[in-house]
Amino acid sequence: MNSPSCATVILSAGLGTRMRSPKPKAMHEVGGLPMVNHVLSAVGALAPERTVVVVGPDMPDLERAVAPAETAIQHDRLGTADAVKAARSALDGYASPDGTVLVVYGDSPFLKAETLRRMLDARAQGAAVVVLGFRTQDPTGYGRLIQDAGGDLIAIVEEREASPDEKAITFCNSGVMAIKAAQLFTWIDRVDNDNAKGEFYLTDLVAIAREDGGTCAAIEAPEAELQGVDSKTDLAAAEAQFQETRRAAALEAGVTLRDPATVWFSFDTDIAPGAEVGRNVVFGPGVSIGEGAVIKDFCHLEGALVRPGAEIGPFARLRPGTEIGAGARIGNFVEVKNAVFGEGAKANHLSYIGDAGVGAKANIGAGTITCNYDGYLKSRTEIGAGAFIGSNSSLVAPVTIGDGAIVGAGSTVTQDVAKDAIAVARGRQEARDGAAVKFREGRAARKAKRTSKP
Repeated sequence: MNSPSCATVILSAGLGTRMRSPKPKAMHEVGGLPMVNHVLSAVGALAPERTVVVVGPDMPDLERAVAPAETAIQHDRLGTADAVKAARSALDGYASPDGTVLVVYGDSPFLKAETLRRMLDARAQGAAVVVLGFRTQDPTGYGRLIQDAGGDLIAIVEEREASPDEKAITFCNSGVMAIKAAQLFTWIDRVDNDNAKGEFYLTDLVAIAREDGGTCAAIEAPEAELQGVDSKTDLAAAEAQFQETRRAAALEAGVTLRDPATVWFSFDTDIAPGAEVGRNVVFGPGVSIGEGAVIKDFCHLEGALVRPGAEIGPFARLRPGTEIGAGARIGNFVEVKNAVFGEGAKANHLSYIGDAGVGAKANIGAGTITCNYDGYLKSRTEIGAGAFIGSNSSLVAPVTIGDGAIVGAGSTVTQDVAKDAIAVARGRQEARDGAAVKFREGRAARKAKRTSKP
């Protein structure tokens, strides 16, 4: 569905002092993604002609996070109207005669594109300003949206200025607004700071637009969608809301979650129907799980592709760059990083496989490690199809183990092993008959001598 012409301004200059963190408020993550990026995703679905993110001074991490969106700096933080004013030059030339500027907030991670489309549609039908509101059982602290009998928005009244009847209204202001682009900055220039905080408030545009003969409208959305984040407590609540939503969606899609409350998703987790996920599993960003794959209890996955029918865990860790082939198995206490396991390959327990390729149906014995880092560079290990790596082996990269080759248990392999060869690289075993008896007798005598001293 095509939306009417729009530009978007995302207000993200807040320091979030209540967060008690040096990180800008909008950079705090929900579902593994900064909140401002959730908002960018929502507005991006509208295909806006311009997107401007208003940031504070010295926020390079935030500027990088929102790239390629343009940024504008609000130097003095004198209120929401002042913040939009900071985007004036970035919006210069946006001259669609019927265009709209959407003003949203970088700390609203659940805002939906569908809601913003409804605001644009209301603007296209003639409203000069459209305000997004919500209904709540406890409106304390929020500005109230006052409507006339026909449903037009006639005022936004802050709680400290509201009459008892107005305080009883439960329809509240979210701060999100859609404003006629042609009038935006003319109206903003008329906003004054004659208020207790001495700030310039964007909400004054409703009164100013009405003074000029314009009509204003209010669009309603669920309170949960408009949840903002001002503290670490709010952030925890937002994360809980995100997780509950993703768990419900996974179950509805046909994914088995053995204990949904203990499975943690990221913003981009992709799990195919028919997959099974055990208890206490964490999906970091960049994970895709194929149909019929099984992720057992206490696994942590990030940046990993698990193909259909593979089994992971319990207690396995898949790190970025990992690809596990169909029917392959990664068992308990196995860590895999930047490695590809072919179809049916196995590393059943207690191994580290990093910067490696493991061929189809190869078997990695317990305690095997690929020694991929020499303190300066990382090198790669290639293990051929059907190869067998004995337990407690160290493969010192760069090294190649050929198809069907066997590495004896306890080997330290520093040279390539040819196809179908057997390599054993360990110290020679020696046995001395009766030496154990002499050892025990000698130790016992030594211990008795020490304990008999006064």
